Amino acid sequence: MDPLVFPKWSNAAIKAAPLVAGAGAVYVGLVFALAASPQTTDVGYEPVQPVPYSHRVHAGELGIDCRYCHTTVEQAAHAALPPTQTCMNCHKHIRGNSEKLLAVRESYATGMPISWVRVHDLPDHAYFDHSAHVRRGVGCVSCHGRVDKMDVVYQAEKLSMGWCLDCHRQPELHLRPVEYVTALAWVAGEDQLVLGRRLRDQSQINPSEDCSTCHR
Repeated sequence: MDPLVFPKWSNAAIKAAPLVAGAGAVYVGLVFALAASPQTTDVGYEPVQPVPYSHRVHAGELGIDCRYCHTTVEQAAHAALPPTQTCMNCHKHIRGNSEKLLAVRESYATGMPISWVRVHDLPDHAYFDHSAHVRRGVGCVSCHGRVDKMDVVYQAEKLSMGWCLDCHRQPELHLRPVEYVTALAWVAGEDQLVLGRRLRDQSQINPSEDCSTCHR
């Protein structure tokens, strides 16, 4: 019987196997590290918009409620962008001739929508329902940060899967009375955990961690 059960090259392959496995582990680690990095999750992403709209002025100094422009956050999955008419409700009478509002006036005259650039853009395989969160007391700040202090809106949070799961596992850290969900400067008058646990029990909030909740 031939004593060479395996070809000679198999000895070299066996010796190289640990190196290949090690290289594979490093590669996988780098992939996961990249997936969790700010460059990948877009923290700080701040695109230039076609109109220099300042949330600091409108939501901060003027105190305009988020829902005046984003009208669907309580009823729909998506937070609607305001039609030009919403802008013109005020700017027909206030600073209507400002150069900053040129694109707004053109949109109003032509009926063509303003090409706003989406800032918080989840991947297509991820599903998020604004209404489900807003109606249970998750404040706008939890995901969008203090937009009332931003002249140009940027992405303040990672919005990664792990970041979402952290909230689903301990929602009491982000719950507030529903009437304050759009009050960006609101702070709890008591320990947040105590308040959050009470609100969680009252509303029977038990967020799912099942994959199908967000991946449909």
